[in-house]
Amino acid sequence: MSLLTIGTVAFDTIETPYGKAERIVGGAATYASIAASYFTDKQRLVSVVGDDFPIAEMNYMKKRGIDLEGLDIKEGEKSFFWAGKYHDNMNSRDTLATELNVLADFNPKLPKAYKDSKFLLLGNLTPEIQLKVIKQMSKKPKLIALDTMNFWMDVAMPALKKVLKKVDLLTINDEEARQLSGEYSLVKAAKKIHKMGPEILVIKKGEHGALLFMNDKVFFAPAMPLAEVFDPTGAGDTFAGGFMGYLASSKSLNFENFKRAMIYGSAMASFCVEEFGITRLKRLNKSQINKRLKDFKKLAHFEL
Repeated sequence: MSLLTIGTVAFDTIETPYGKAERIVGGAATYASIAASYFTDKQRLVSVVGDDFPIAEMNYMKKRGIDLEGLDIKEGEKSFFWAGKYHDNMNSRDTLATELNVLADFNPKLPKAYKDSKFLLLGNLTPEIQLKVIKQMSKKPKLIALDTMNFWMDVAMPALKKVLKKVDLLTINDEEARQLSGEYSLVKAAKKIHKMGPEILVIKKGEHGALLFMNDKVFFAPAMPLAEVFDPTGAGDTFAGGFMGYLASSKSLNFENFKRAMIYGSAMASFCVEEFGITRLKRLNKSQINKRLKDFKKLAHFEL
């Protein structure tokens, strides 16, 4: 089924204890769409870039089955740029530069063919933009997933709460779940967030895995233990892409299928962090993904 992704397509400069990568391709929609492309070939992307964005990268995405009719290219302008430096433990980072450029006045307009998409992934953008996208859909998708962050909770909470009433699924990290709900216990936090609108909640815990809360049921997906994490940038977006890509390729939205989607998302995220940017995602193949999925099964499986 068709998956529509809204988010950033951008450039990043990333420094970690393992090195530095200058002006590499990044952005939430980029990571999510490439990850999803390994599971569904009916993808649509809405974003904005300047004329500095490489044509070769756009051609690569098209080859992956990602429809770029909704990618607005602004002539004479620059793409969104972010620079950051990670600390030794890789769990915290400092933002060194943020240049909005074309993103400053981004006003997404969905192509007619996109408005009937069955699955909608709203990447981390302003709540106002996310709401505009929902209103442009010709009918409600089977599943609307929303990603957000603590920044929007700080500066746009009223608008964020309006969007939450319109979505089925919310993905945030544990600190954001506590901030949004006012509860330290993630179980209590989930109950409060459900009342805000989303029936399904995914709480990401970085290297400690992720939690799924749905219909009074809870599932924990572990993170793959890795000897080295080169670059955690985009891991959450890659998780969301793998998660939604798997669901878009399946026929059911029951709890068991959401559990599988959690593992698919976690597997894709575990590849993402192995190299800088989208490099590892671009070199993947189905046999490598299937092996990683089997590794995840071994990691969590036991008999009683």
